[in-house]
Amino acid sequence: MFALLLALLVTVFVAYMIIKKYKPQPVLMLGGLVLMALTILLGSGDLLGEKSTGFVWFDLFEFIKNTFSHRAAGLGLIIMSVGGFARYMDHIGASKVLVKLAVKPLQKLRAPYLVLALGYILGQFLNIFIPSASGLGVLLMVTMFPILVNLGVSRLAATALIGTTACLDLGPASGNSNLAARHAGLDVAVYFAEYQIPAAIAVVITIAVLHYFVQKWLDQKAGHVVTKKDMTEQSTTPGGEGDTPPAVYLILPLIPLVLILVFSKLLVSAIKMNVITAMLIGIFISMIFELIRKKDARAVLASIQVFFDGMGSQFAKVITLIVAGETFAMGLKSIGAIDAIINLAQGSGFGVALMTIVMTGIIAVTAVIMGSGNAPFFSFAALAPDVTAKMGVPAVSMLLPMQFASGIARTVSPITAVIIAVSGIAGVSTVDVVKRTAIPMAGALIATVLVNFILF
Repeated sequence: MFALLLALLVTVFVAYMIIKKYKPQPVLMLGGLVLMALTILLGSGDLLGEKSTGFVWFDLFEFIKNTFSHRAAGLGLIIMSVGGFARYMDHIGASKVLVKLAVKPLQKLRAPYLVLALGYILGQFLNIFIPSASGLGVLLMVTMFPILVNLGVSRLAATALIGTTACLDLGPASGNSNLAARHAGLDVAVYFAEYQIPAAIAVVITIAVLHYFVQKWLDQKAGHVVTKKDMTEQSTTPGGEGDTPPAVYLILPLIPLVLILVFSKLLVSAIKMNVITAMLIGIFISMIFELIRKKDARAVLASIQVFFDGMGSQFAKVITLIVAGETFAMGLKSIGAIDAIINLAQGSGFGVALMTIVMTGIIAVTAVIMGSGNAPFFSFAALAPDVTAKMGVPAVSMLLPMQFASGIARTVSPITAVIIAVSGIAGVSTVDVVKRTAIPMAGALIATVLVNFILF
């Protein structure tokens, strides 16, 4: 119980520092190092066992080094290649083409709030291929936002809808998805097809229905009158037509996902295809397209730097956060806090269902406070396999709702990047936008937990 109290104090300190806008990576690492140091002082356990440096105080930093080495070569390289590919797709305009052509059919409908609801489903589908929530949000503000406003939907309703389109982090291109699959011991294609998609179908429908009724109700409450406008709203959003590549570029963002799903246990198991290889093939084909389009070999070859810069950005922002989160998790495990929580939960009659709700709730609250889906999930995902193993259930049964919750709750935070980006373009308050996203996201969180219990 003393160890649990110490862990609680350190956790509160870490949470306080992050809420006060301290950089999360060093704060999480510091919290983990403090907990591991307390473990040594209390004589509670051996940190590295056979991998020890021979001097226990050096083992604290040896753990961080080992984690960097492990993550950078495995999951880290996957996330870096995904980030580089997404950056390159944005650079050549392929993402813009995909979004523009996908949104086009919505213009033919004349039911404003039905278009809004369908717009969420379309946006969530596009997020599979465009994994950046902010990037997708900005693209949809250029394409979908003018359509919705033209049909008579209020600017706040349209902005709230677009801000939620990437809330589930679906697909092999998502860093959170790859981390969840890794901790669950699953191939990312299997995790996506057999776990994410069945759960996401119910959650996506829930969000779309709630958006339809909530945005319509709030527009009426605010006195908004649904009247068709002209398309002058188009000029208020960034991005022009001149730099848009040909329509055939639509296929380029789809290439990695198609390769990953086709050459997996789901279809063609004789050929192995991992995420990194798929991204590299996608880049190679995209550069051929660019060479044919621009007929400038020097410029096309130089453009590969965009991919490399995207990889570097992911290392600096995401991989370091994963390592920091695992350091903090290691501190909690080493001091015995996780065992104490599990024993306390079991002694109190907590089953795996209640523990899943607790872990999901922690992720959700932290995501709202931090304005990030990555930070809380990276901090606590490593704990799920230990908790579920001692309760005799698959790790994925806890990791899936935790992963969904991180993105869902992030969308209710007025300080998250995508909400700030879309609100800025629309010229509305981020606080007003998250008031519009709160009910659909609350419904999504409830649906996530219920569907997870029913299906898995």
